[in-house]
Amino acid sequence: MVVLLTDFGHSEYVGVMKGVIYGIAREAKVVDLCHTIAPQNVTEGSWVLKNSYKYFPEGTVFCCVVDPGVGTQRKAIAVKTDKYRFVAPDNGLLWETVKEQRVIDMRQIPLPADASRTFHGRDVFARVAAAIELGDFERLGSKTGRVERLEFYKKGTEGIVVRIDGFGNVVTNLGRQDKDKYSVRTGRKRYAMEFYPDYSSAKERELFLIEGSSNTLEISLKNGNANARLRLQAGARIEIS
Repeated sequence: MVVLLTDFGHSEYVGVMKGVIYGIAREAKVVDLCHTIAPQNVTEGSWVLKNSYKYFPEGTVFCCVVDPGVGTQRKAIAVKTDKYRFVAPDNGLLWETVKEQRVIDMRQIPLPADASRTFHGRDVFARVAAAIELGDFERLGSKTGRVERLEFYKKGTEGIVVRIDGFGNVVTNLGRQDKDKYSVRTGRKRYAMEFYPDYSSAKERELFLIEGSSNTLEISLKNGNANARLRLQAGARIEIS
């Protein structure tokens, strides 16, 4: 199974990547994890991957393309852990995921001479994902002993926004503190917010906190889009105390 994670949105780029994979590994099963990562937002892509990969069968190949450095000297990398396989630009996208696993092998992927400088998803990562699916990991490229780090900042009650989901919920990497009321600071703005155990408990059009499926605090707006009010991006600092 090959699982795709990109910031390509609802575009032909996703379909072309699938075409490349099927052209090499015709019997592969290709699954879409997410293509609505905010454009070029490596932090958001990293969060989605970290909180999603473990729900797939062992042996799954994750082809991850959130790549603001496409066409530059940034490296391309493939990582083999004891349970999964990953291929991505080496820009920190994989760090939070692979650091919690036992890494068996890592390979630096050489870039083909004919690769487009703007579409490595098609010309590099889809090809490599298909090769891994066929069992060719050891022939991908030279061994490497490192992967670029991208840590999710967290210090006390201060952390970061890690995801804006399709409902406009603002997902953070901060845990609940067993309180019913919180002070939320973003930039120069501060908000008082109630914590509720579910969406229905909040008042209509009220900004509030809830514990999301990744066991971290999220800011929501009942029957509305919280981020339309807050206008935050993944990677922004936030304090919840």
